Amino acid sequence: MQLNSNLIRAAFSGALGGLLFGFDTVVISGAIDAVVRLYSLDPQQKGFTVAIGLVGTVIGALGAGQAGQQFGTRETLRITALLYIISALGCGLAWGWPSFLVFRFVGGLGIGASSVLGPVYIAELSPAKWRGRLVAIFQFNVAFGIMLAYISNYAIRTMHLGGAEWRWQVGIATAPAVVFLALLFGIPRSPRWLVSRGRNDEAWVVLQLIGDPDPEAELADIREALVQEHVTTHERVFQWKYRYPLFLAISIGAFNQLAGINTILYYLNNIFAAAGFSQISSDQQAVAVGVTFFVFTIVGMSLIDKLGRKTLLLIGAAGCAGCLGGVAWVFATRSHPGALLWLLVVFIVFFSLSQGTVIWVYIGEVFPTAVRAKGQGVGSASHWFMNAIIAQLFPVIVSMMSTTTPFVFFAVMTAVQFLVVLLMYPETKNQTLEQLQRKLMRA
Repeated sequence: MQLNSNLIRAAFSGALGGLLFGFDTVVISGAIDAVVRLYSLDPQQKGFTVAIGLVGTVIGALGAGQAGQQFGTRETLRITALLYIISALGCGLAWGWPSFLVFRFVGGLGIGASSVLGPVYIAELSPAKWRGRLVAIFQFNVAFGIMLAYISNYAIRTMHLGGAEWRWQVGIATAPAVVFLALLFGIPRSPRWLVSRGRNDEAWVVLQLIGDPDPEAELADIREALVQEHVTTHERVFQWKYRYPLFLAISIGAFNQLAGINTILYYLNNIFAAAGFSQISSDQQAVAVGVTFFVFTIVGMSLIDKLGRKTLLLIGAAGCAGCLGGVAWVFATRSHPGALLWLLVVFIVFFSLSQGTVIWVYIGEVFPTAVRAKGQGVGSASHWFMNAIIAQLFPVIVSMMSTTTPFVFFAVMTAVQFLVVLLMYPETKNQTLEQLQRKLMRA
């Protein structure tokens, strides 16, 4: 099956939520200090201001699977787009710390839901040959959104807008959110979801639309997989037969955050400031990190279906552990602060080549159709739950102990991940979702 324009358009539209995911995830890094000063927040309140959005992501991720299974991923993605719009406008116009927290939470709901539904939608449209690279478009957009957020923060900082500066930084995401919502009205439903609802004729039309050379054979394969699972919209994901997919999804989601990636992105300006960089210089270094994340996510996308998911995860875990250990050394010895930027850039290279590219592809592959959206929700919730805990504790630990401590922890966790992936993770490249279902359910 060759790529056609309809499939590419659907994949890019479904993945645009990733851009908003990435943008909203890190834009707070440039605004948080202004919010802290404006509302006189202590370290615990600062951590909570970041973490409240992540509480929303956990709830959004857990609820999105059920909603996607019931109403379809396309329709539920439209709701996430509305949540992004409400959050961006609300944060930009917030009239106090409580209102800012509420709109951060709403944005978290959208991020959590889109982190589940975007990859699921793309995976269920994509042929096995292209699935890894097409689902990785979601992570490409996450990386692009991260880069845009850092560039936006820096550009707005240079405009010297005074007290309104942080409002522009968080409110500007309204524009891409509106574009995302509009594009979602020009893409088809998931053929696998349509078959699960008995709408086979519509599924056949969608398969033909996206360029499947033999829609009848693909329909038969989908129906067989659904029959084997006795699929219903009420199928529970927390069952013994799904123990292996659950382990894979929960562990990859947790390890993704135990590497410290999102916490580093949230507090990047503070990390550079702790090493002696000025505010403008910190913004410039953050842009360098964002550009690196974006460029090497593209490289990872080109490798994911060639080297495979497991190989990339192993390379990334080893490299990340070394770089994080180096960052801990810089802060512990208070020497060579100039090395900090290079260590973080190389860390981002290893992370974006591996975990950053693989996570959403892998979680979307390991569950059968009957519970794929729900399973993606569990894996995503694991990711966001761990993220919320670490984001809340990071400023507290730094203020009570040192900047060294969390980086030692992150380095140890990535070393543990290397061993877990080596011993327990299967390779999933070049296999249809139905083949993977049969393989993993036998494990």
